[in-house]
Amino acid sequence: MMCVFKRYAICVAAATLLVLATAMTQAHAAAYPDRPIKIVVPFPAGGWVDSTARLVGEKLSEKYGKPVVVENRTGAGGSIGTEYVAKASPDGYTILCISPAHTILPNLTRKPAWDAEKDFRALQGVGEISTVIAVHDAVPADSLAALLQLAKDSTRAPLTIGSGGVGTSIHLAGALLAQQANVSLSHIPYRGQPDAIADLIAGRITMMPLAASIAMPHVKTGALRILAMTSGARTSKLPNVPTVAEAAGLPDYQASTWTGFVAPYATPDAVVEQLSNDIGLILGMPDVRAKLETLGIELHVRDAFAFDSFIAAENKKWAHVIAQENLQVE
Repeated sequence: MMCVFKRYAICVAAATLLVLATAMTQAHAAAYPDRPIKIVVPFPAGGWVDSTARLVGEKLSEKYGKPVVVENRTGAGGSIGTEYVAKASPDGYTILCISPAHTILPNLTRKPAWDAEKDFRALQGVGEISTVIAVHDAVPADSLAALLQLAKDSTRAPLTIGSGGVGTSIHLAGALLAQQANVSLSHIPYRGQPDAIADLIAGRITMMPLAASIAMPHVKTGALRILAMTSGARTSKLPNVPTVAEAAGLPDYQASTWTGFVAPYATPDAVVEQLSNDIGLILGMPDVRAKLETLGIELHVRDAFAFDSFIAAENKKWAHVIAQENLQVE
């Protein structure tokens, strides 16, 4: 009889603790935010990820009446800031503004400091930088299909494709194209994107994925030509430029340069929902949309659920590409 009573008492105590914990979580969410919020950007100030974080942070501060501070924690290609947020208290007061590096870097390293899916949960996807496949004007191909046919010509030297370094999103966009089209492209990594662009303009390399905003001035001078968009859909800025999927008959090709916000994985559902909804409302503001457009960002708003699914798909895709390329950096 005594054993039965003890088991009953234990069950009652456990249920009471569960109720109290739920009540505390709800009370915390109801009071959120009651102190400053930190948005960590794992890259230097002034870039498009940083500018996005500052724009959204300013609007969140206005809405909440609390400071929203952007902190640049740079280093190791974004790893330092990302690991910091992964280990931060999951209370909604430390969040992260991310880019494709979020799903690329863990797949490049032997001992990753974080897992894009297990250590974080999505808040809101923001948008994409329009990226194109650009070639030097002297390249004898007027379409991406024709360019890939040149790459298959065994009598020619391999076509060269530049990037700002091994493992960058630009490098992997080219690797994905080569893998899906089953062609050989000779990757030429540079110490930075400006050096690669200089050689592309000079005709020392054949092609390169580039932000459309960077490519267009050189297209206007006649140095470069754009053959396709790397995103999954055409952009309103260049409506006549086909996607890689359209131009090369590769329906699964998609290599966008994107950004959005995530939080530590154990962040309460109510806080995630609030931040997701509020950031979504901010992205709908005309002045915010106009500012993002000046940054070259085309809105592709995704709520927490949709952005989580998108990140999972990106993680799987880059893991496969990196494994096929046998890439690894220390």
